[in-house]
Order: sequence, then structure tokens, then C-alpha cells
Amino acid sequence: MPKIESLFVTRLYRATLNEFGDSIDTSELDSSCFSIAEDDEAGQQWCEEHDFPGYTSYASLTDLGWRFPIFEELVKVLDKHVAAFVEDLEFDLDGREIVLDNIWINILPEGGIHTSHIHPHSVISGTTYVKVPEGASAIKYEDPRSAMMMAAPTRKSGARRDQRSFVYEAPNAGDVLLWESWLRHEVPMNMAEEERISISFNYAWR
Repeated sequence: MPKIESLFVTRLYRATLNEFGDSIDTSELDSSCFSIAEDDEAGQQWCEEHDFPGYTSYASLTDLGWRFPIFEELVKVLDKHVAAFVEDLEFDLDGREIVLDNIWINILPEGGIHTSHIHPHSVISGTTYVKVPEGASAIKYEDPRSAMMMAAPTRKSGARRDQRSFVYEAPNAGDVLLWESWLRHEVPMNMAEEERISISFNYAWR
């Protein structure tokens, strides 16, 4: 019998934010995100200048854990999730650590998208979801081998999940997703009438 195995598997981590017994309140995060967005004039201006739909604090406030107590608690919880993922990935850290580099808010309105991208200069990237209304977009991951497939045929519509060119992961409020930062991903158009609210972050090797 032929032997077929998978090589160089891409890992995706998914858990509830309070998996380790913490008690982060997503409703408090929700109100905090809106409060910060209302006061962040620099972030609002950046979004307007760059035609970014909705609001992100990516270019204005990326040290939320230092500024706001609820985010300080959130970072402590995210550290636990990232540590679990790093253990699964079997990294040899050579005496250094994987630590938070930046963290920011995303408020995506109806019709808003976040185009395909990666997170350079980071090791682990992720998002925790604060509000995911019905009809809100899933996150879309792209097979990292896509650029090297050249003349390969497309995959069947019913292909196994691990053989698809794109995988859609539909999160729930209170979920956290982690992946290696080189994995290309995007947020397709938000079809919900309400805002899709998330908090994204990068961890670096230092």
C-alpha cells in the first residue's frame, strides 16, 4: 500500500479567551474599544487619510496594555495562549522569549474589508474577538504554498480542509486565534449591519 503523509503542516490555534480560568469580560472590552476609538483623534485621522473603513488603533495606539487596565489584564491572558501555542510549535528559543510587540483595536463596519496581508518582523500574530454579529465575515487564510504551485490544477470544491487553497475560520465573540505571522490572511467584506470588533496583536522573538 502507498504511504501518504503531510509535510510542513501550518498550525492554527483556536480557544476561548478564558480557557485558562481567567474572567475577561467581552462586554467591558466592547465598551472600552468604542471609548478609545471616540477619543483617538490621531487614529481617526489616519483611518480617514488611508481610506481605512471603520477604525483601527494600529497607527496610533499600539501600547494599550500600558494605557488601560482592561487591556493590561487581556495581555496577561494572551501571554498564556501564546505560550501554549509556542510549546506546540516546538520552537527552540535559544534563551530568548516570545513577547508582545504591539496590540491594537479593529472596528469594522458594514461593507468594511481588510485586504490580504502578513505581519512582518513578528513570530506569532493573532486576534481575539470582542463582537461578531450574525453575518460578520470570517477570517480567510491562504495556503502559503500558493506562489509556488505554478501549473497545478485548482482544488476540488469539496477538498479536505488541509488541501484547500483558502480556509475560512468563523470566530465567535470571546475566541482567540493564533497563527505564525508569515501566514497570509484577510478579512472579507463585513456583511453584518453591526460593527465587527476585534483586538489584534503581534508577538516577537527577543
